[in-house]
Amino acid sequence: MNILLANDDGIYAPGLRALRLALQRLGDVTVVAPATEQSGVGHSITYLSPLTCKEIFDGDAFRGWAVEGSPADCVKLGVAELAPKPVDLIVSGVNGGLNAGINVLYSGTVAAAIEGAFFRIPSFAVSLEHDPHADFEAAAIMAVSLIENILERQGLAPELYNINIPTAATQKFREGAMPQVHVVPMGVERYGDHYIKRQDPKGRNYYWSTNDPPPKPTDHETDLNALAAGHITVTPLQFDMTKQPLLQRMESWGLSLHGNSGSDSSMAEGT
Repeated sequence: MNILLANDDGIYAPGLRALRLALQRLGDVTVVAPATEQSGVGHSITYLSPLTCKEIFDGDAFRGWAVEGSPADCVKLGVAELAPKPVDLIVSGVNGGLNAGINVLYSGTVAAAIEGAFFRIPSFAVSLEHDPHADFEAAAIMAVSLIENILERQGLAPELYNINIPTAATQKFREGAMPQVHVVPMGVERYGDHYIKRQDPKGRNYYWSTNDPPPKPTDHETDLNALAAGHITVTPLQFDMTKQPLLQRMESWGLSLHGNSGSDSSMAEGT
């Protein structure tokens, strides 16, 4: 199996290395990752400048391709040009920091997996809770086990999955226990819209985004509260943003333009 591995933390990120090593038992891994960190860039792609890429080595061993672009660029370029064909599986991560709740919409890590899904290739985003002593190796081992488990059930169906791993789960794993895995929806409660205001030495205001206030609790389980309880979460995603029930209702509305047409004299210049 040919596996394309990307991320948003950059080619030298420890989570990328850990996941590359763990994925090797599933197949041949080609790394195509941003040359520099691209956290929070969402699904941006490069149109106005050429994409440059460079081969990166660890001694004589080929590490992968470093791309001067976004995570989505890396997957597009990887599938089209750099990875052996066909690419059977796309994995993005391990990200340093959870990508749960509405952060899914901002995440470069998730965007790389979504780009893989555009190609109708099974795609996984993997993220680990931010911690100064983050155990990327444990997270990668557990993530690959989950990926393998899902592929055993789904085969190479072109589905998209978001995996998040809390610190508590890596600690439990190292203690010889198996953390629980919860299949849950993403939380959609708004949070993280506060800023810390400061001034630079020249008196200019600047702002640091914070995660406050925390998301409001819900009466159903989501990725956010499952992660807070120390569980690994898996969320199936889709990139078709069409709201199907509303679309079906709107089809019967017979929408049309009201009022005068653009050729009416009232629209003429100077009236």
